[in-house]
Amino acid sequence: MVNHSLILDLVERLAGTPAGHPVELDVSAGAADAAEVAANTDLVAAWCRSSGNELVEVRPDAVVVRHGRRRDPLASLDPELLPGTRLWMYTNFDCNLHCDYCCVASSPQTDRRALGADRVDRLAAEAVDAGVRELILTGGEPFLLPDIDDLVASCTARLPTTLLTNGMLFRGERLERLRRMDRDRLMLQISLDSATPHQHDAHRGPRAWERAVAGIRLALDEGFGVKVAATLPAEQAHEVAPFVDFLGDLGIRPEHRVIRAIAHQGVAEEGIEFTAASLVPEVTITADGVWWHPVAAIDDSLFVRREIFPLADAIADVRDRFARYRDAADRAAEWFPCS
Repeated sequence: MVNHSLILDLVERLAGTPAGHPVELDVSAGAADAAEVAANTDLVAAWCRSSGNELVEVRPDAVVVRHGRRRDPLASLDPELLPGTRLWMYTNFDCNLHCDYCCVASSPQTDRRALGADRVDRLAAEAVDAGVRELILTGGEPFLLPDIDDLVASCTARLPTTLLTNGMLFRGERLERLRRMDRDRLMLQISLDSATPHQHDAHRGPRAWERAVAGIRLALDEGFGVKVAATLPAEQAHEVAPFVDFLGDLGIRPEHRVIRAIAHQGVAEEGIEFTAASLVPEVTITADGVWWHPVAAIDDSLFVRREIFPLADAIADVRDRFARYRDAADRAAEWFPCS
């Protein structure tokens, strides 16, 4: 027999419970058997659906009910930061440089681990329906791939695309591949760390600065939009102002200048420490699967799942995990108030 007094008890207890907090209710009280316990549980579930409260957990002899509905932990997030708004793809991991703070340990000796034309094309196609608004291709050095122009074309045919490169390989056939790319739908992001060669070359190798600057100028002359991304150790923060002036002289617009700190990932011996709970995710795809963020695409602690497809499921998985982290942080703040 259904115990209707359960609802009266629940209403009374919720009235004395702050919004957002849970109460536990014994649904086995007075029940003769498991069928009556199940009926009591169904009664509470139906009441929750009609009253605007949330059934959080069902146990063999009890239920947990939240006073009101849980806030969407992603609702307050800047829409531009919502996981899945941008999709990162590692086209490959081999590189012509061996930078001493590379977050994915790329080098000339690194295995290519190419994502491949078929997967890039499918990801670009599924990205549209999954709500992605921008595609970002990175490496390794993508211009080492003989089909990089085809990979870019698969992406720009569907969505605005950014291609990360060190800008050093724009010669011969690679220059021709660059020229075949869609200038209206593609942004090149070229790495440059300083206004003079010393700092850049110290981390990336001799003459790297000279060739990167030449690549920036060539890309601008070819009519491409160009971003410049710098990676700066904390002790060199004082060099930002002259670097910004230099970027202005090159013709790089203020909104296209990215200056970031070193992450303690890959081959970097120091830098900012990241965990999944502390890092806003940007869905990242490699040949190995789905990762939390491009800065940690070889860090096992930030690996999400092996299955890449369907892309919408991969994005939903990342969002769900991130929502749980934010919800836990919100609840912790409620349990340990600062004032």
